[in-house]
Amino acid sequence: MPDVVTVAISPCPNDVCIFGGWILGMVGLPDVRAAFAFEDVETLNEAALAGAFDVVKVSAAMAAPRAGTYAVLPAGAAFGFGAGPKLVVPQGYRGRPTRVAVPGLRTTAATLLRAALAENHGRDDLPVPDAAFLPVRYDAIVAAVRDGRAEAGLLIHETALAAADHGLRLLLDLGAWWQARVPASPVPLGVILAKRSLGEAHIAAVGKVVRESLLAARARPQAVAPLARLLAREKDEAVIAAHIEAYVGELSLAMGETGRLALAELEKLASQGRFTADPPLPAPDQYC
Repeated sequence: MPDVVTVAISPCPNDVCIFGGWILGMVGLPDVRAAFAFEDVETLNEAALAGAFDVVKVSAAMAAPRAGTYAVLPAGAAFGFGAGPKLVVPQGYRGRPTRVAVPGLRTTAATLLRAALAENHGRDDLPVPDAAFLPVRYDAIVAAVRDGRAEAGLLIHETALAAADHGLRLLLDLGAWWQARVPASPVPLGVILAKRSLGEAHIAAVGKVVRESLLAARARPQAVAPLARLLAREKDEAVIAAHIEAYVGELSLAMGETGRLALAELEKLASQGRFTADPPLPAPDQYC
């Protein structure tokens, strides 16, 4: 194990909740310092492609493309039961969007939206299946829709729960779409990867610390809450709490077979013309 482990996550409330105990020093790796970085999810996806961090949060749709370099940790993932990214338009908009602001082309959100639009059965208010996706940093999507750069926006993180506060109207809840399609499976949104070069024992140690970090945050929520509020885009405490409740659950402690099957289901969608050149999803026994 190196003296310093680099860890990169997003500033969204669920990541901060999961990693808060580690960030604040409640838990950690013996004799190893963790250097944390906070980036938007698409930047994290690109960083994983470059192997830039030892431990990195990525979109769940990136689990398969990074299977060779990274291992998927059993802890720290975000799953939603009936909750997920939300496609929105301005309140007064009428028509069929042709440009959609998305938080990154490799994100789970974009993968789900492509699949949902391809399966659209006659809804003339949804974007056309070949709608142009405009990559925009997640916290600038509201502005992109407001200023007309895109007719629709795909919201993630806590802003997805506050669309109406920004004068936006819901067109499609991709969490509900997924749940109708795969009733028994949660939608996998993000996972934590660790470099295989760390070695199996050290990867297992990192996974254990991530789990302990979440348990510490649950035991002392008042210690982690100010950090989550500081880094969140939406400052309403009720919105932050609702976001954490939606995406941080028992599967965040250990994804188990339920989580692995959900990732496999997502890979079926991602393999349909999205990441066809990348390696297939690892078999369940390849997960740490």
